[in-house]
Amino acid sequence: MDSRISGFYKFSIDERLDKIKEIIGLDEEEADNLRDTGSLGDETADRLVENVVGSLEIPVGVATNFKINDKDYLIPMAIEETSVIAAASKGAKIAREGGGIKANSTDPVMIGQIQLTNIKDPYGQKVDIIDAKEEIFELANEQDRTLVKFGGGARDIDVRVIDLGDEKNIVVHLYIDCRDAMGANAVNSMCEAVSEYLSDLTGGEPRLRIISNLADKRLSRAKAVFPKEELGGEDVVDKILESYYLAKEDPYRAATHNKGIMNGITAVTLATGNDTRAIESGAHSYASIDGRYKPLTYYEKNEKGDLVGSIELPTAVGTVGGATGVHPTAKANLKILNVDSSQEFGEVLASVGLIQNFAALRALSTEGIQKGHMSLHAKNIAMMAGAEGRMIDKVAKKLVESGEITSEKAQEILKNIN
Repeated sequence: MDSRISGFYKFSIDERLDKIKEIIGLDEEEADNLRDTGSLGDETADRLVENVVGSLEIPVGVATNFKINDKDYLIPMAIEETSVIAAASKGAKIAREGGGIKANSTDPVMIGQIQLTNIKDPYGQKVDIIDAKEEIFELANEQDRTLVKFGGGARDIDVRVIDLGDEKNIVVHLYIDCRDAMGANAVNSMCEAVSEYLSDLTGGEPRLRIISNLADKRLSRAKAVFPKEELGGEDVVDKILESYYLAKEDPYRAATHNKGIMNGITAVTLATGNDTRAIESGAHSYASIDGRYKPLTYYEKNEKGDLVGSIELPTAVGTVGGATGVHPTAKANLKILNVDSSQEFGEVLASVGLIQNFAALRALSTEGIQKGHMSLHAKNIAMMAGAEGRMIDKVAKKLVESGEITSEKAQEILKNIN
């Protein structure tokens, strides 16, 4: 096979797919499954990314029972993993019995980094850069007058001298209030414009000029009380705390602990057309910001013996710009979410992450994670075995009853039913 295809980007979607069929040997059914661009339509799909040949559908479900800062929410989630949405809905119901979720956030400030090399007196130049911050702000804000019009724009700078062995570099952090946008394009444009000014000011050579996904100036926090009676008693509270303490001390456990958090957060991010890679990079970086990878959530027991959970993490998401304003499904999901600002959106994400994590810990600390997960997964196994229509539920039910949720067992059940 030769992957060199001259002018592939100039082809129409059908021409690209025909070429892929020719090279790979896709059959007609496989090509037809790939070709459908769904609600996006060909034109939008072809503009969103390069070399489009089709689209991939991910189920969108809605988590219920969420009450955050005394407001009720329905949470759209795009995810292929079974049990996540059911677990979120159940966890939110338990939190509701404890008074609901309380959340808050910082201003939506993103960090742009500008690296300057070949500077002879970096500490002296640091002083000069700070002295020139008003000029820097003015130049940065000229790049996005719309953002400034809505109350955003450059807010502050920080100047760091970083030792890279043979030389010291200056890295300027430009703090940009992005309002209701995620802000990557605005921040990158500002960094590029300001870098030339900084080069003239310091005599240094600009290198990297780009947003940082460690958005630790754009944080969201959430807290919930989970009544011990709803959990099955104080003994269950203690078991959940034991599971949390292991995650605090063991990075191998913490990685899976935080993956559970991101099950919910990433699903909402994807459903609304936001950048899942940015939100995940920021979360995991923040989890290790002090040099050791740790959980993003905290768990304690209050004086009543109830479980108290909280979370803090970066939430670089927007309600305007990017795919959120173009993708029809993302627009519909944002309407379902019903948030008025990126800050409120971030608070919802933090709340979903906390509840998702609590639900996983509760399952792990009691009946085990597989019982509920595999019961829901049984339908997938039944379909893989060839079950269709109402037969899917029948096979799935018998799979669960058998306690052996495997493809081989599903095929055996289907054969016997038929």
